[in-house]
Amino acid sequence: MIFMRSFLLIVVGCLCLVSCSTKKKADLLIYNATIYTVDSAFSVAEAIAIKDGKILAVGKTADLEKNFDASEKMNGEGKFIYPGFIDAHSHFVGYSKGLQVVNLVGTKSWDEVIEKTKAFIAHDSPGTKSWIQGRGWDQNDWETKDFPGNEKLNELFPDRPVFLVRIDGHAAIANQKALDLAGIKPGDKINGGTIETVNGKLTGILIDNAKGLVSAKIPSLNDAEFKEALKEGQANCFAAGLTTVSDCGLDHEDIEAIRKLETSQDLKMRLYVMVSDDKKNFDWLVKNGIIKTDRLNVRSVKMYADGALGSRGACLLQPYNDKPGWSGFLLSSQQHFDSVAAFIIQHGCQLCTHAIGDSGNRIILSIYAKYLKGKNDLRWRIEHAQVVDPNDLKLFGEYNIIPSVQPTHATSDMYWAADRLGPERVKTAYAYKQLLEQNGWMPLGTDFPVEDIYPLETFYAAVVRKDAKGWPNNGFQPENSLTREQTLRGMTIWAARANFEETEKGSLEKGKFADLVILDKDLMKTDDKELLSIKVVATWLGGEKVFELK
Repeated sequence: MIFMRSFLLIVVGCLCLVSCSTKKKADLLIYNATIYTVDSAFSVAEAIAIKDGKILAVGKTADLEKNFDASEKMNGEGKFIYPGFIDAHSHFVGYSKGLQVVNLVGTKSWDEVIEKTKAFIAHDSPGTKSWIQGRGWDQNDWETKDFPGNEKLNELFPDRPVFLVRIDGHAAIANQKALDLAGIKPGDKINGGTIETVNGKLTGILIDNAKGLVSAKIPSLNDAEFKEALKEGQANCFAAGLTTVSDCGLDHEDIEAIRKLETSQDLKMRLYVMVSDDKKNFDWLVKNGIIKTDRLNVRSVKMYADGALGSRGACLLQPYNDKPGWSGFLLSSQQHFDSVAAFIIQHGCQLCTHAIGDSGNRIILSIYAKYLKGKNDLRWRIEHAQVVDPNDLKLFGEYNIIPSVQPTHATSDMYWAADRLGPERVKTAYAYKQLLEQNGWMPLGTDFPVEDIYPLETFYAAVVRKDAKGWPNNGFQPENSLTREQTLRGMTIWAARANFEETEKGSLEKGKFADLVILDKDLMKTDDKELLSIKVVATWLGGEKVFELK
């Protein structure tokens, strides 16, 4: 009898050893959660196993605990897990640099802009001659909606150059010192831009290409400043649940600096970078070819067709409703756009073009069609596709041109968009549902720092199409709202697809990067009114926790 008991114990022990040895090793097992995988079936799971920065499996808690031996286990406590959010259109480097200047977002008057600028530089030592920079003012938010003049800046800062950029980045105001450094004189003209002169005097207002005359004179950040700026920007992205951002337009010098920071592991953020439209960048791209690592992907070129609607730089087919005789302008010639498209098709890259107005969109769509020649998988993109003539919508589908849109633009512009476009033309602006229907998928972004960095605001704007106060009651042109599933896909797997990265990220599936975000409420079920109160609990990048709510 004693022998039999001993024998049975040995058998059971052996079976346990065999069972344990068949378990696969995992670094982390998160269980007891609601996990939206955003796979093709839009499956919902309970647990996820991770090893070496990638996903081993997702499924039921019991199944994963049975099959995986995890070094660390984490109780999800019923919270909600999604693929790490991907911002399909942002300006990460510009945003990060902008954290070092005067924040003018939300100012309600020109006087408030002045006061914020004075407060920002109050710590400067007397006699400092460095540039004063700021970003974020928007005259459309003021009682007086005209562009300001620079008289007060000239009075307060006669010896220091001042350059304050509008919220959309397509206009700025400079004081006389900055204008002098740039050699700008009253009456000067520039293609693709405006140097405002009133009664023979410069007002300091510079629109689109005119901005570059001044910004070219501003000293660049040194290496240490650049690193600290990007690390601060990265931290804010992680806190917002972002694990990949598309930086829409950088010079090759910034791209090389990013490569160094990623090699030294000072920068962890995954970046999809578009090279800005400039010959020096094209030469660099030809020499280096497509750059693809786990953290950096450089394979596209960013063109700029026109300006912004808010500063009346968007190129329209008919004049602005609130400025008769003025239709905006293109930032370059059509011949230039055509030559870039020819270059791109020859070198097998992706072409992404900023186009706001219906004329700007029509011109770029026509040039794309010339080179794409029908159905294709080149994924050329139109960034913004903000005002599209109804007759041109079909071109997106016929040539597989991808509209890359930013839903918060609709809810930011809805207060004055009809003033610019008129009551009929505005109906075909911000037409996200119609644009989605052309190809059946569409990437979504924020365009930060033009808009806030938070992807949850993107979700709210796309689905609800109201402002934070719930206005308007029925939503802004609600016929073009997106469903919650469409919106989540646009912020994850469709954004990855727009970057040619859908096989490695954008959904929580076996073999993909373990990039995920944990929220305290369910995006799919939370009441509309509570969507903006959802908090990011934690963000994971490649299986590493890079943010946790304290």
